Amino acid sequence: MQQDADEMEDQDLTRALEMRARARKLFLRAWDYGLRGLDVKHKGFSSALREGPKETVRALTKQDVPLVFWTAAAWGAAISLAKDSPGMVADQPVVEALMDRALELDERYADGAIHGFLITYETSRQGANGDAAAKSPPHFERVVELTGGRLASPYIARAEALSVQKQNRAEFGSLLRQALEIDPNAKPEYRLADLIMQRRARWLLAKADQLFAEE
Repeated sequence: MQQDADEMEDQDLTRALEMRARARKLFLRAWDYGLRGLDVKHKGFSSALREGPKETVRALTKQDVPLVFWTAAAWGAAISLAKDSPGMVADQPVVEALMDRALELDERYADGAIHGFLITYETSRQGANGDAAAKSPPHFERVVELTGGRLASPYIARAEALSVQKQNRAEFGSLLRQALEIDPNAKPEYRLADLIMQRRARWLLAKADQLFAEE
């Protein structure tokens, strides 16, 4: 739905905003289900989480990682679509605490899905010391290693999060072409994700002139 909204934006901004609002509602629903699940396993978890995120997540175990990851991912996605909502943006440290704990407990989860999330997230982490973007490439390298380079999303995430930020058009194009060269049928469990992300790669390549300043 997010990709549909992005593609629609140039044609009908109002419709694109409506689609993003709907996507945000779906992400928030997933986030709510996730927190309920964590409350079942850890009584009072969601209430304590906002009061002391880093301390509260210490109670989580490796068995919690799937629920923690998808809860944090949905929460982060909802925040990215609600930059005009101070209340939601204020929850960013909670997302960070959940995802950092998941990484600590099982960095290989779902073939490096946590690393994949952090490729983009590290570039906007709150209160990061030094060059926040410098923390992103190691996550890219690790998820490519864990997936054998057969998953398109890490290449696209790096292109959007880092290449555009640094205005490195050559790297941007190279990463997206690598994503498009991946055979979606090479690994059946990646097929749907690869097809969706390759669609985004083509769209990004078509928008390159809008993303990069003229040389």
